[in-house]
Amino acid sequence: MIPVFGESSRGLARLTDRPDFALVGILRIPTEQASPWQALVRRLAMAVLLLAVATGVVYFGRDGYHDNAREHMSLLDAAYYATVSLSTTGYGDITPVTPTARLINILVVTPLRILFLIVLVGTTLAVLTERSRQAFKIQRWRHSVRNHTVVVGYGTKGRTAIDAMLGDGVQPGDIVVVDTDPQVLEAAANAGLVTVHGSATRSDVLRLAGVAHASAIVVAANRDDTAVLVTLTAREINPKARISAAVREAENTHLLRQSGADSVVVSSETAGRLLGIATTTPSVVDMIEDLLTPEAGFAISERDVEPEEIGGSPRHLRDIVLGVVRGGTLIRVGDPETDALETGDKLLYLRRVQG
Repeated sequence: MIPVFGESSRGLARLTDRPDFALVGILRIPTEQASPWQALVRRLAMAVLLLAVATGVVYFGRDGYHDNAREHMSLLDAAYYATVSLSTTGYGDITPVTPTARLINILVVTPLRILFLIVLVGTTLAVLTERSRQAFKIQRWRHSVRNHTVVVGYGTKGRTAIDAMLGDGVQPGDIVVVDTDPQVLEAAANAGLVTVHGSATRSDVLRLAGVAHASAIVVAANRDDTAVLVTLTAREINPKARISAAVREAENTHLLRQSGADSVVVSSETAGRLLGIATTTPSVVDMIEDLLTPEAGFAISERDVEPEEIGGSPRHLRDIVLGVVRGGTLIRVGDPETDALETGDKLLYLRRVQG
């Protein structure tokens, strides 16, 4: 059931007004995955360093300690005392007796003991510190995120759209995925994408994803009515972002246009046309697939008109130009309006991609 706008406004107070620590698990910022062996080596190195520091402190102030077995403490005795102290064993055979030694024990050895214990219980601590790190990352991300792309839905269409963006050079950290399925969000997070768990039909979820500051929004919902509501809500939050949406049925295209979508892709009819073409001219389908695959072969790209190209015809350029974007409107090559390129035009052309 699709929530009504009243429910979305109440959700706004529940999500976007929450403290950053309460958003851990809902908003997830990708982190670099370190090897467990590297983490283990770092913890062991930290434990050895703490032990060495404690040994040096004790040995430096060895005159203030009493050893039941001998009159003078050696470096080995200092290391022994540091080991049993940091591990909280404390046999009592070596004890600080002078005020200075006891003060050093309070101010230096005891904090080292605490740090040593923290290293020993690093597995539990890692969980707690991970939440703190995530809360800090969330706070920093929410204040700095700008000009990113929000992808609603991480199904087949959403993943394919993201693959195309990554193939065009978009950084994974500049893409935010919104979905209600924790498993697909886990896959998105493992791919280095920022994820938000929640229904994109709610305005507070879209605000949490930074839609208000996004440069582009991709709506890849599984249902047409959901796509319409998401598009309408996203356009209300951000009137300037470019919204691209996919629908199953062509009859719903005008609803998405009226809701604020700049580009609408009819997934079922597009796939059907390609299937029909494949029965007679399969090579055409192969070429279209090549154009839609950014990794190798040819790709359709956009670039600005260069100063020396102004006034000329796009048909005389070194690139194979398919269309001219002028004032936000696409004009196909062959139209009389494209016979003379103007300042500010953008060219859609075929670009060879090295595999």
